[in-house]
Amino acid sequence: MCDEPRLIPVDEASRQAARVCRRLALLHVAYAEAIVDALGQEEGKRLVERAIKRYGKMIGEAKRDAAARLGLEPTMEAFGKVSDLPSIGMHNAIERVEVDGEPRIRAHGCLMGKLWREMGKADLGRLYCYVDPASSMAFNDGFKLVHTKALPDGDPFCELAMRRTTAEDRKAFAEDETDWKSIERRTAG
Repeated sequence: MCDEPRLIPVDEASRQAARVCRRLALLHVAYAEAIVDALGQEEGKRLVERAIKRYGKMIGEAKRDAAARLGLEPTMEAFGKVSDLPSIGMHNAIERVEVDGEPRIRAHGCLMGKLWREMGKADLGRLYCYVDPASSMAFNDGFKLVHTKALPDGDPFCELAMRRTTAEDRKAFAEDETDWKSIERRTAG
């Protein structure tokens, strides 16, 4: 392999990142389907959610370590600074908006969400999205990155908000089984 840097056009880099995202989306659905087939709908989905929580914890802990290496405290701002996602290829566009005074991120054209909907597997694919609250809470259980809208739920785009956690959120996150829908709905008072 050559050690010289190789420059490629942004369009090509975006296509390459999209390939990886597509493969990850397919892998998630394949595992989720196999688990549901083996255990049944209810128990299978619970096991998939537990796996996503474990995956999210791995991501959150790695991001916390990355922030520490940069001399950053595990704050909401630092969580965004140590993103481990590709900036191209996963979505058609990302925009920052404000809804009722709350800053949000809108991801248009989520490649994974579109694929799951096309496959008729949006319900199983959506379980993957719980990686966002899981990873943020593993980074710092004082806040959570939640979906206010999600393409797999039938929304036209994914919309995420960073919110403070409640005592119930932190308790639920510490338990083996986590009710992600409640965590995403609950708002700190």
